[in-house]
Amino acid sequence: MIFVSNSTLSQKILGLLGIVLLFTACSSVKEFPVNKPFVFSNKITFKSNVGKDEKKRLTTELDNYWDDSLRARKVQQFGFIYRLKQPPVFDTNNISRSRGFMNAFLNSQGYYYATFKDSVTIDSVVVKERIGKLFSKRVPVLQLRTSIEFYIYIGKRIIIDSVGFAMIDTLHKPIDSTLQTNTLAQAKYSLLKSGKPYSKQLVSDELDRLTYLYRSKGYYNLSREDIYALADTLDARLLKLSIDPLAQAQLINEVANARKEDPKWRFTIMLKKIADTLKLKQYYVGNLYYYPDIKNVYYNADSVIARTNFKELSYKSGVMRFDEYKFKFRPMREHTYLKRGGLYDENAYYRSINKLNQIGSWKQVDAKAVVRPNTDSIDFHFFLLPAPKQSWGVDFEGSRNTGDIGSGNLLGLATNLTYKNRNVWKQAIQSVTQARLGFEFNIDKQVANVVSRPFVQTQQLTLSHTYSFPRIIQPFKNWKWLTDRINKLDNKKTVFSGLGSYTNRIDFYQLRSLNLSFGFDYTKGNVSTHFRFPNIELYKVDTLAGLIQLFNDNPFLRNSFRNGNVVGISLSKNILFSGNDKSKTHNVRLFAEESGLLTSLIPNVGDLVFSYLKLEGEYRYLKKYTKNEFALRAFIGAALPKSGQTIPVFKQYFVGGPNSMRAWGLRQLGLGSSIVSDTSTSGYTDRFGDFNLEINTEYRFLLTTIAGVKVGSALFADIGNVWNIRQDPNNVNATLSLKNFGKDLAIGIGTGVRLDFSFFLVRVDFAYKLKDPARTAYNGWTNFKDFEWTDTRTNGVKIKNYAFQLGIGLPF
Repeated sequence: MIFVSNSTLSQKILGLLGIVLLFTACSSVKEFPVNKPFVFSNKITFKSNVGKDEKKRLTTELDNYWDDSLRARKVQQFGFIYRLKQPPVFDTNNISRSRGFMNAFLNSQGYYYATFKDSVTIDSVVVKERIGKLFSKRVPVLQLRTSIEFYIYIGKRIIIDSVGFAMIDTLHKPIDSTLQTNTLAQAKYSLLKSGKPYSKQLVSDELDRLTYLYRSKGYYNLSREDIYALADTLDARLLKLSIDPLAQAQLINEVANARKEDPKWRFTIMLKKIADTLKLKQYYVGNLYYYPDIKNVYYNADSVIARTNFKELSYKSGVMRFDEYKFKFRPMREHTYLKRGGLYDENAYYRSINKLNQIGSWKQVDAKAVVRPNTDSIDFHFFLLPAPKQSWGVDFEGSRNTGDIGSGNLLGLATNLTYKNRNVWKQAIQSVTQARLGFEFNIDKQVANVVSRPFVQTQQLTLSHTYSFPRIIQPFKNWKWLTDRINKLDNKKTVFSGLGSYTNRIDFYQLRSLNLSFGFDYTKGNVSTHFRFPNIELYKVDTLAGLIQLFNDNPFLRNSFRNGNVVGISLSKNILFSGNDKSKTHNVRLFAEESGLLTSLIPNVGDLVFSYLKLEGEYRYLKKYTKNEFALRAFIGAALPKSGQTIPVFKQYFVGGPNSMRAWGLRQLGLGSSIVSDTSTSGYTDRFGDFNLEINTEYRFLLTTIAGVKVGSALFADIGNVWNIRQDPNNVNATLSLKNFGKDLAIGIGTGVRLDFSFFLVRVDFAYKLKDPARTAYNGWTNFKDFEWTDTRTNGVKIKNYAFQLGIGLPF
């Protein structure tokens, strides 16, 4: 929403936008053939009745099938400017080649009756170019711009009429073999369905599915090349003999027309003639051998297998061969899905390799299958190259934001010291110990001429330790139904963690906390789960003079800074999917945390525990183009306290800073449209709320590459705020209400520069407050006629309408 005072200004803005759009819409041409027609543009137009989504898909795909000598290759610069460099000379011979490529693609998609019509237009354009030296005078040059357009009458798509399966023996006779039985038992999962459109990719995927099925049923030697799909396109009416040539010709014509109007094919999946009978033999799992301490990555598998001087431990489910006893057998057994005596299953084979790799105790896991001569058994050898058992790491973090008062001109610095042990107690248990020291520095000692602030604003010290067991620790192992469910999970971990933290918000409060949790992490398909029970957090808050003064101004805040504990459960679900378009990624996160439900049943304990329910939902979307990408994030969170209580400040939400509402400083937006924090004389202006809604969008694009460093930029917009859920009588504008929801929404827009060093990314963003709920004029919107870089509150305090943000990595 933009406010202007007269039509002249509106016309100027519209005119400027028009010029920009015209400029960006046009393509400049560099190094073109002089006085020769060259390819300037390509276009595909469908003349048949095709669905909107199907037309979009086919148009996008067909654009890749122009012959290289008939393609206008436009290069994108600065995200929105297109240049055509060294366009090819137009040659009519390339039209038929492009038509052939496109027709072949349409055939693969089931369109066998497409017809093409082409249109060629040559436009003469005179431009001024420098000929010869760099600083020579521009002279008029004739460009013969050739535009090629294909009109496609696509016709009807082939429909699958029926699907059959006929596995045959080496004599090419139908048999009721185990292979045929397995095939028919899984026929309901066939990707070829009667009435569905045909495509070559669909048939290929069906052959892959069957190959996967056979190799999971013991057919170790059977491959995809041994099966094929037979398409029957013959109309049964043509099998009837006729002695009348005219009637026969008429029948052939009727069949041809019927094919175009309602083309249907019958498919049969068949086995090729196989001379090697071993391909139809089912194999079983023999012995499982593990080599957990392979010395280097350049080992020779056959030499390792042939060695006879290993130390060896034999178990019911396998044999461990080693030089040094560094690992117990349990983690290898629990992450192997092949079972002695069971049918060979290729899925279980590769799943075993992947899961052993994911534990983290080994940096490389390989395997080799060895068929026992003249038997139906296969021995499997797993070669595991250990990762370094112990490692240390130091990393640094930094952020900078210039925003409103209180946050003023903040510089954040932190360092993390991390120690990892990847094989605790020889059971591949992961142990991580981390110490973190962080500071927030106030570059402006005098904040908004209101109060003098110390240089160091915040100090934080954290020490944490985590054990991650590579399995689910079950209290009830005899419950078979539970064991079966757990066995179907991937990346199973039992996690026990502890964390102690000390935060000193100088002049305001000191917060001490101790957190202990026990729980499980696992994935199933594309869903990862994090469950913690119990989750215990102990908090002790010491209020200092500055916060006491704030309590005098607003007693409602006192309960948010009280001592208390959290005892409850937390559950998080992450769902990642792409769909059919692999350039698009969707990520959904759902989170729930509860505290106080169980402790409320215990006398004299419930009052010591915060009682609340916290719910969050987050959606992230990423669309990748050739060099650019569009990203979106939407977040909603609510912390719901028990009646009569408030949410503690360390469980509330805040926004602003380099990864959130970037036009505002860290913790400097909200609550709602309240200006209480802006006008406070206490010097404490951090804002925390019970409800958070935020939407962030970015269009990211590459500018150039310098010395291997990718220099990019982005155009972004942030929308959102934080609110209180409970009514605060001293701050009514801070409460979430449907009536004021639109008024309370904040909007920031901006751009930035990103330096991508491959292993990390440095980001500097500039954002402007397009709509500030605390701004009284124009309902919070910016007035571009009386544009200002600062806004003055009712008490004379000046607030910046912009912010610079320094961050590491992408914001979302």
